[in-house]
Amino acid sequence: MKLIKKGHACVRIEQDGRTLVIDPGGFSEGDAAVGADAVLVTHEHQDHFDEGRLRAAMEADPAAQIWCPRSVAEQISTTFPGRVHTVGEGDAFEAAGFEVEVHGQLHAVIHPDIPRIANCGYLVDGSLFHPGDALTVPEGRDVDTLLLPVHAPWSKVSEVIDYVREVAPRRAFDVHDGLLADRARPVYDRMIGDLGGVEHGRLAPGESVGVAR
Repeated sequence: MKLIKKGHACVRIEQDGRTLVIDPGGFSEGDAAVGADAVLVTHEHQDHFDEGRLRAAMEADPAAQIWCPRSVAEQISTTFPGRVHTVGEGDAFEAAGFEVEVHGQLHAVIHPDIPRIANCGYLVDGSLFHPGDALTVPEGRDVDTLLLPVHAPWSKVSEVIDYVREVAPRRAFDVHDGLLADRARPVYDRMIGDLGGVEHGRLAPGESVGVAR
């Protein structure tokens, strides 16, 4: 598989002419989902879910489909009739030829006064895991590549490091980095690399890397 980093939390996964896009939100490129055969959305926050970006993908390919939690499906199912599938923890499905498992139920706590919303983490082909906005551990699964939400209003770096240790992937690549200042990136790189215990890397938007299946 080929992993392509897009803006913020969005990634494209390509294999044998098939393309799967996860979280083309408002901080990603306007065409981040264009060309996708399937799109996965982890939750309803604007930096992960943008209807305009989904519309661009759906109009570019009338066969493209979307998988997402109910809170997202309720907002777009009438816009894309018959092409939106509601999923939740424990579900397993095939999207554009990729085998996908759903892990996790809720967004991480931002503040006790802010209600938590649904969040789906997606394990793709038993190998690559995108947790969305949560530090979900896919129990019973050996993750090869972890997409690591490195910076968010709901996290601190010690939690990020402990999460890497708990999942124990072969390697981790940063996502959810759209609000991280350039001067802070080397600091995060050093701490996660030194303390996480796994190979840790960062891709600029548009860069790609091969991913084991």
